[in-house]
Amino acid sequence: MSNVAVAGLGSRAEVVKIALVAFAMGVVLVFVTGFAHPEAVHNAAHDTRHALSFPCH
Repeated sequence: MSNVAVAGLGSRAEVVKIALVAFAMGVVLVFVTGFAHPEAVHNAAHDTRHALSFPCH
């Protein structure tokens, strides 16, 4: 295996770390808005959650 830099981001380990952090942030965002009590926050991502089969009712 070679350590080829991807688009100037650095090593493969750095790219994997960045991808994992981005995935974790997305999961947190979906679950925080999914279980939020204020109606405005809940409705802000309502259609997206249902499109992803995320139960919110």
